[in-house]
Amino acid sequence: MDTIAGNPARTLRLSQDDNILVAGEKIEKGVAGAEGVVALQRIPFGHKMATVDIAKDAPIVKFGQIIGFAKQPISRGDWVHEHNVYMHEFERDYRFAEGARPENILPVSEQATFEGFRRANGRAGTRNYIGVLTSVNCSTTVAGFIAKEIERSGILDDYPNIDGIVALKQANGCVIDYRGVIFDTLKKTTWGYATNPNMGGVIMVGLGCEGFQIPRFKEAYGVQESETFRTMTIQEVGGTRKTVEAGVEAVKAMLPTVNKAKRETIPASELMLALQCGGSDGYSGITANPALGVAADILVHHGGTAILSETPEIYGAEHLLTRRARSKEVGEKLVDIIHWWEDYTRRNNMEMNNNPSPGNKLGGLTTILEKSLGAAAKGGSTTLNAVYNYADPVTEKGFVFMDTPGYDPVAATGQVAGGANILAFTTGRGSAYGCKPTPSMKLATNTPMYERMKEDMDINCGDILDGVTLREKGEEIFSELLAVASGKKTKSELLGYGDNEFVPWQIGATM
Repeated sequence: MDTIAGNPARTLRLSQDDNILVAGEKIEKGVAGAEGVVALQRIPFGHKMATVDIAKDAPIVKFGQIIGFAKQPISRGDWVHEHNVYMHEFERDYRFAEGARPENILPVSEQATFEGFRRANGRAGTRNYIGVLTSVNCSTTVAGFIAKEIERSGILDDYPNIDGIVALKQANGCVIDYRGVIFDTLKKTTWGYATNPNMGGVIMVGLGCEGFQIPRFKEAYGVQESETFRTMTIQEVGGTRKTVEAGVEAVKAMLPTVNKAKRETIPASELMLALQCGGSDGYSGITANPALGVAADILVHHGGTAILSETPEIYGAEHLLTRRARSKEVGEKLVDIIHWWEDYTRRNNMEMNNNPSPGNKLGGLTTILEKSLGAAAKGGSTTLNAVYNYADPVTEKGFVFMDTPGYDPVAATGQVAGGANILAFTTGRGSAYGCKPTPSMKLATNTPMYERMKEDMDINCGDILDGVTLREKGEEIFSELLAVASGKKTKSELLGYGDNEFVPWQIGATM
């Protein structure tokens, strides 16, 4: 075929072992890329073009890793996507702990710092919220009324050290077995939010007859009523109006105590960063995710903690994490969780490749293997120190993993319950997400989306395609993390996000 004259289209080769290039711009049919490969069809921005002829059933390789297999013969210059790529199981070498290494942690005197809230138990918060938690869906409306009444009254203006009040509503809590996985997960998640260091005070509201009983919850954690922790049930107080009034009075009573907290200088080792991605595209694994991985490495170097999660979105890349595991036991726990997910999807007539989403595919991601290789880059390069179940308290420093679904609000809820006091969220398609009580920074993977959604995005990582190095962008992200931890409002905070993003994982059966 004839080649269209002009400058070669921008393409990216991510590894010498790859048999595809990534389109750095839309490439029309007949246009040659930077390596002289001529497009046989139009290649959308962020999508893949074959660099060689690929035989039927041969592997498709990106990042130097297998991301799928050819459904049919693919010619050099063909568009490579779901129409000619499929996925099947193949062996992966986990090589447990072979890449683990001691971390070079800076002494406290040399660590970066932020201005945060030091709590009585020694933990550090980046925000100072009052939370209205619920034990059952039946009490969520009342919890919302309490928060709205406090906001409407304007009383928070008199307490400048308080960032706000949030009603953390949930959709379960009724017909559940207190000995079962739903109760256990909801209990852990609720307690994790109640004790997150970004919470200055908590009111917990129930109905009274639900399965998730507040007295049983208090007994499980040995918690007592105090100036900053109060509970009540609608049936015991005497109905909706009386409970709203009682809740408002309880919040007002704790305001002076919560407001006593003041920001002070705290080492970065007290930061616990939740790593998230959503609305991913073909550039997520090239720009924002690896740049966030650099920032995570910097935080670990300063003694802090970074939590990777979204287990379905590291599927196919888990062998890269097991090699970094601190021990064989840590690596095996991750593999056991992967096997649980394989069984979980089979039992529900699904498959792991149901993720990526239609939007991910429009952005250039073809299989879950490809998406996972990019998503795992958020975890940087340091040793994997621990693997946690959903919403478990994170007690290890450094890089850790938490088992969560790939659905962002559920995943982030588990991380915040685990103790995350700051969150970084990469997105290529554009995401509308925020989190309370934990501030969420948005990192755009490409410049066109960043320009369209500037009011929602905190940092543009698309300029990596224009020559900004991953190290430079990682340092920029780390600097912004410190600023946000010190009180700078993220775009999602300025827009008012965070009131509807408390979504505990409902693992078991709802009866």
